[in-house]
Amino acid sequence: MDQQKLEENKLYLTPRQIVLELDKYIIGQHNAKRHVAIALRNRWRRMTAPEDMKKEIVPNNILMIGSTGVGKTEIARRLAKVADAPFTKVEASKFTEVGYVGRDVESMVRDLVEQSVHMVKTQKKQEVYEKATQMVEDVILDALIPPLKKEHGISSSDSSDEDLNERTRESFREKLKRGELEERKIDINVQQSSSPGVGMIGGAMDEAAMMNIQEMIGNMMPKKQRKRKVTIADARKILLEEEAAKMIDMDEVKEEALRKAENLGIIFIDEIDKIASRSNKGGGGPDVSREGVQRDLLPIVEGSSVNTKYGVINTDHILFIAAGAFHVSKPSDLIPELQGRFPIRVELDGLSEDDFYQILKAPKNALTKQYQALLSAEQVSLEFTDEALRSIANVAFRANEEMENIGARRLHTVMSLLLNEILFDVPDVIAAHAHIQITPELVDEKLSGLIKNKDMSQYIL
Repeated sequence: MDQQKLEENKLYLTPRQIVLELDKYIIGQHNAKRHVAIALRNRWRRMTAPEDMKKEIVPNNILMIGSTGVGKTEIARRLAKVADAPFTKVEASKFTEVGYVGRDVESMVRDLVEQSVHMVKTQKKQEVYEKATQMVEDVILDALIPPLKKEHGISSSDSSDEDLNERTRESFREKLKRGELEERKIDINVQQSSSPGVGMIGGAMDEAAMMNIQEMIGNMMPKKQRKRKVTIADARKILLEEEAAKMIDMDEVKEEALRKAENLGIIFIDEIDKIASRSNKGGGGPDVSREGVQRDLLPIVEGSSVNTKYGVINTDHILFIAAGAFHVSKPSDLIPELQGRFPIRVELDGLSEDDFYQILKAPKNALTKQYQALLSAEQVSLEFTDEALRSIANVAFRANEEMENIGARRLHTVMSLLLNEILFDVPDVIAAHAHIQITPELVDEKLSGLIKNKDMSQYIL
């Protein structure tokens, strides 16, 4: 348990350090970053609290209010990566669409557990990777040069044959390690898992129960093996996955994944404003449906037990971050009980022209760096002058002002229009080792039509 706590402590940075990590990918929104940083640090504080208080301390869920494209989803997603925490995103509006009315809202918790299991399995596979790699190498070597079977009463000639066989095997082992045989084809036995279709007669059955029955029947079915002829490169991938899976204790994985999801999980509920019931509306209709969705969400956010195919998970200490533009409705239109479960309200700022400039220049995953990486695959270098970046930012900002404001997503439209011709011409017209510089003049030339055209609907994402 002490080792477990030590590992968990390593995951938690101070609030100031968390904000610095978020700053690498998200421009501005300092108030929102501070709130999520405090929420994340509070998890570590809860884990180190006395046992009698640990269960009493519940997370302060956060409601983010802001237009599309200002960074709400990205803040939540990056926060999960900083914390190495299971993360899932759902859209609240999906629960009111045709065909989704009455949809099981617990599915978001099951999705979170699936993410957690995937994370833990990946981590466990990395721990056994070296040993599994050695075992795979032996399997491939046996397929290439089968070892001689030893028998009693070995003669001197038999002994020399074994020595020759062993030397040949070692020679091929070295070639395998150097990657000289990757394209050679070999026959391997691979497991063919049975996945029976299970049909149930009778009353309706919930999703978790159905998954459990299917998994149980699948485990009872005998595992078949079939022979496949594949390259050594492909064989290594297939066999490495199989060998690593054999070394992992799935019971341990499930237990750790449930604990991780319960204590570290983050669920991001987007478009929560779409299920807010406008207070000035009366009677039945859509608002009744919206309020019904809110009441379905309430027990999950308040804290309840949810059945999953990996076991029961308690949602008391999952961090819920909800977000919405709230252009038509307002946060107070949510039912009071749900409002009470999101005590921290953060209003995100609209993006300025300078913010667009910084978004193009500063983040580790900036669009400019993404396009540079794409063209570097063709051995073409791409450079943006500082003035060009300011021109691109100006075009994107003006486009948002004149048409619907879609925030930073407008930069994707503008950059695509600016660089599409270059991306098409490489490598047929623009050869390898070329250097392309994006200047303000080139930006004006490529984007002048976008600036002048008032009806820019064709450019809206």
